[in-house]
Order: sequence, then C-alpha cells, then structure tokens
Amino acid sequence: MPEALHSPQPSPGYFPYVGSVVKTLCSPGNKVEIEGHNMASQIPALQQPDTPRTDSVFSVLSGFYSLDSNVPGLSKVILNKLNMKDYGEYRAAVEGKAKGISFRNYKEMFKRMEETFEFCTSCNKLPAHLTDGQTLKRCVKCLNVYYCTKDCQRKDWPQHKKVCKLLRLVAIDRLVEWLMFTGDLPFPTEKWSKSAAEVKNWDDWLLMQGDLTPRLDAILSGANMTTLWKNASRPRPCDSDLQQSLWRIQSEFLSRILTVGMAIQHFGLDPHATPLTIHIAGASHNETMGARLTDYDELNKMFPGHQGIEIVMVGPEVVDGPIARPPLRAFGPRQKVYISAYKGLYHQFWEELVEKEEAAKPDLVVGFHPGFHANQGLVEGWLPTLLLLRDYTIPSFFTMYSEMELKRSLQILLELEMHIRDSGPNPFTSQKPEQVQSCPNKTPVYCNSHYICFQGLLLHQEDLEEPGLDNERPS
Repeated sequence: MPEALHSPQPSPGYFPYVGSVVKTLCSPGNKVEIEGHNMASQIPALQQPDTPRTDSVFSVLSGFYSLDSNVPGLSKVILNKLNMKDYGEYRAAVEGKAKGISFRNYKEMFKRMEETFEFCTSCNKLPAHLTDGQTLKRCVKCLNVYYCTKDCQRKDWPQHKKVCKLLRLVAIDRLVEWLMFTGDLPFPTEKWSKSAAEVKNWDDWLLMQGDLTPRLDAILSGANMTTLWKNASRPRPCDSDLQQSLWRIQSEFLSRILTVGMAIQHFGLDPHATPLTIHIAGASHNETMGARLTDYDELNKMFPGHQGIEIVMVGPEVVDGPIARPPLRAFGPRQKVYISAYKGLYHQFWEELVEKEEAAKPDLVVGFHPGFHANQGLVEGWLPTLLLLRDYTIPSFFTMYSEMELKRSLQILLELEMHIRDSGPNPFTSQKPEQVQSCPNKTPVYCNSHYICFQGLLLHQEDLEEPGLDNERPS
C-alpha cells in the first residue's frame, strides 16, 4: 500500500444519529412502543464489539467514536437517552434488529432525542458535569446549540454567528425528517417533460414539477405534522419554513437517485438500448434503513421506456427489509427498477455472487460518501474494492460531503493510479444541511455535494508507447 495512504487524519463524521434511530423506530416490524473481490487478509476482521474502535470498516461505528473525541461522554448520553445499555444494542437498533424502543409517548421520544444534542457548545460540558445551579440554555435564534453560562455563549459567538442562521434550518429539519418514516415524505413527483440530458440541475427538475404548494400543504395539514409539533420541544415554525424544510428533505432523498442518473449519462450508458445493472458499493444504514422497492422509481421518469434497471445495494451496514432479496442473475423487467441488497463488503459480494454468475456484473458502480478519507480502518476496508474497480475497469462514480473530502479522496485514488475522468460539485446535491452533532459550529455540509468519476488504471506515457518504435519527436 502506498505510504501516503496511511496519512488521512480522522475527522468528525456526518452521521444523523437521531435520524437513524427515528428510522429504526418507524420501520416496519420495529415500532415505537408507546404506552396505550480474495483480499480478505488485507482488511480488518468484521467484528461488532460493544465499544467503538477507530479502525472500523463500519462507518457508523467509526462515526460514533468521533462523538467522544469532541465531547467526551456524549456517546453514553445518547445511549442513555435512547434507553440503550451499550453500543451493541445501538448497533442492533440501527440494523433493525431491536425488538422495540420504549417511550411513554411521543413527547418523551422527541424530548429524549433533543437531549442527545444538549451540551455546552463552548466548553463541551454535558448536563451531568454542570455545577449546582447551572443549566444549559439554548440559543434563542437557532434553537440548536446550548451553553452552560453567558460567558461561554459570549466566547463562542464569533464562531457561532457564522452558522447560526443555517443551524436554525438544521434544527427544523431534524424534526421534520420524521415524516420520511411516517410515509408523508417523499411527496409524489410528476412525469418528466424533458429528456434526462436537458435536466442539468435542480432548477430544471423543479420547472417540470409545476406548483409544489398543494403537495406541501397536504403534508402541512396532515395528522403527523400536527403530532410532531404538538410533542416537539420547540414552537411550530411558520408554514413557509416548514414548506422549505419539506423540500430540503425531499431533495436529500432524490439526490441519490438523480446522482445515479447523472452517473449513467457521464459514462454514456444508454438504458434505452440495453438493461443496466448498477451496484451501490458501501451502502449503509442511511440508504437501506426503511428502504422501499419503489425508492428508485424516479429513474423510470428520467429514462422512460428503458430496458430495465437493477440497483444492488452492497455494504456491511445494509439493513434488513423489503430490498434484502437476491440480486438478479439475468435482466429484470423492462421499464422497471429492481432493487436488491447484499450485506457484506463489496469484494466479498463479487467473490461470492458475481464471479459465480449468481449476480450480474455491473455496468456502473456508485458509492455515496464512502468516507475512506477519514481514517485508516476505512481506507483498508475500501482498498480491496477500489483495486477491484480499477483492475476490472468498472465505471465508478463516488460522492462526497465537501470539497475537503473530495480533495482527500482524490489524493487516495491518484495514489492508487486510478484514471480520474471528472470531479467537481454535484448539481443534484442535497439541499438539506448536515450538522456534526458533537461539533455543531462546524460549517454544515450537504449530502452528495461533490463527486469523483473514475474508471480503470491511469495510463502513463510509457504505457502508451509501442515497443520497437521510435517514439522520439522529430528534431
């Protein structure tokens, strides 16, 4: 392994813990209980310990550890507030294996979830470490960050004021996101009146949708929205704020599907000419928890009359559900999107199914936020997959949260001599800001905000020269 691959520094991950638990709570079979490629030797063993480690191939576990690196003890607070005794129980909940998490009512559920964000943003004190008479006070503007004293608030204001307005949106979104799991979101979308090549960004997509107001208003006036704000630990925002929040959350859902469509076009694949198999490598709980068989149906509108598209989600964090079914060995039905999933690392999936022709080889591999820039464990976990993608010259398209992550990921891929075809900002980035829970004043980022498009081995000049020929330039 190139030495530089050992250099990426750990960084706080963007993991929507509260959203993860809400997904668990609201997923079928795990309801809220309210009273009334052979390179296995090169990667870490897949373990599921009760305490987090820094060398994990699991992004959730690695991200959970990063909580305590910023706010010591925060992970224990989260477990306590969610009525979980240890990380193993949290892991089981994220994977949809928990029998149920008990809260007396919705008010307690939302209160406990908000309490997982309660610590002093300036000095990182948790409620249990406050002196007698001290209480945490929430910023009245963003309703997102807390302080133990006015001095801490004054000291933190130069930094907090840069993100206060944006964090206000984060605080709204993390509550409204609950509606993704009640069925209110995503809202229905219209048929495309333009070809996929003509739809280059969100503005183009929105123009085809017409007036969203009736669809948004139906959600605003729904029973679940009423239940949410009746039980949330903050006043209900105005309808305009809630409409914008609903759109931001919808955009995050659609961002993955439209990014896949963009990747198809980047590599010149034509789903109208031949069926396509697309693998989502490194699929995590974020993509698979609560996933439905219809989640990628926007591709039917993007490529009407296509010959069939199969989406196979592959990753060690895949959550059981309707999509957890075997991949297709042959082409699926025309004009339909077929979703399946495999729990395990991508190179294992390749060895166990693809090489044995029990699953189709991919026309394209997409990875959402692989995170291999973050720490050594994730780099090692991803290395067999990256080498497989390179050596089999598979068209690959990965997304990142930020420009910083893009640069670090590009460095790693270039050290692996990947042929980088393109990279840059994603025109279909999510519009929902993501906050680092344990470092709230860190500038929020956006899912799928940047991308890297790569395929095969980078050919150097000497590789392009034919032996026995005089390749020198004429004098």
